[in-house]
Amino acid sequence: MMYIESQEKRGAISRRAVLKGGALAATAVAFGRLGWASANEQRSIPQVRLGNGVMMPMLGFGTYGLRGDVCTESVADAITAGYRLIDTAKVYQNEEAVGAGIKKSGIDRKSLFVTSKIWVEDSGYEPAKRAFQTTLDKLQLEYLDLYLIHRPRGDVQGSWRAMEELNVAGRIRAIGLSNFDESQLASLTAGAKTKPVINQVESHPFFQETVEHASLLTAGVQMEVWAPFAEGRNGLFTNAVLKQIGTKHGKTVAQTVLRWHHQRRVVAIPRSSNPEHRRENLAIFDFSLDAEDMGRIAALDTNRSLFPEWT
Repeated sequence: MMYIESQEKRGAISRRAVLKGGALAATAVAFGRLGWASANEQRSIPQVRLGNGVMMPMLGFGTYGLRGDVCTESVADAITAGYRLIDTAKVYQNEEAVGAGIKKSGIDRKSLFVTSKIWVEDSGYEPAKRAFQTTLDKLQLEYLDLYLIHRPRGDVQGSWRAMEELNVAGRIRAIGLSNFDESQLASLTAGAKTKPVINQVESHPFFQETVEHASLLTAGVQMEVWAPFAEGRNGLFTNAVLKQIGTKHGKTVAQTVLRWHHQRRVVAIPRSSNPEHRRENLAIFDFSLDAEDMGRIAALDTNRSLFPEWT
């Protein structure tokens, strides 16, 4: 839900500044040693089979904080670059711009996996149905691939019943949750006809949510992560361990972190308004982190949220 580049507003070190000022960036070209593959060099993005059998890309494009023409152009370019999973939400106030970007890309709708989310003010059976239709209208789509309850607030049971019906009617291919903890997920599931297939949560090297991840795996619920780069907080892009591992593989810190997410079997949705960064984020399927790398990153976990306002 919260992605890279808004960190400049919070005083964090930006990825753009790191790349611009670093010695590596000064001597490497975008499509060379930094590992930014061109479109025709990109490998297809692996997919994961959700609990209801629907296939979902394991790497997508987040749109939190993108508005207007910047959002439209970013979405259209992301799709051109190879992204197929596009994530938005009512509260992002950009669904119309996202829809315009999808339309501008010219790609077959069936090739995309589009996610949106219901906000707290629309919780409840009837409000959820109205909110869903508004989202579809703004996106200019006939169906959603995934619809999530954005926060565990309000009448979540009523919202879930509405989403179950929309799922059965074929208007949503899969339904899930966001920011639910283990007990909240269990409470909703206890009275549900349809089990959630996704829980979208905060996770990054400094807050790895290993217990939550294991619990979701056991429950057959796919973990999806927002803020995969922690929005640059805690100096993620200058972290010595992540830089060392990246250098070892000829990759950037961003690519190293996304590869770490991928090897944990979680779906990540990084956001960037920078076309080079969008392509850089896709170039993670031509290398692997070894056990030592994974162990060093595991040791970075503080087990403390960097976004307590969302807990």
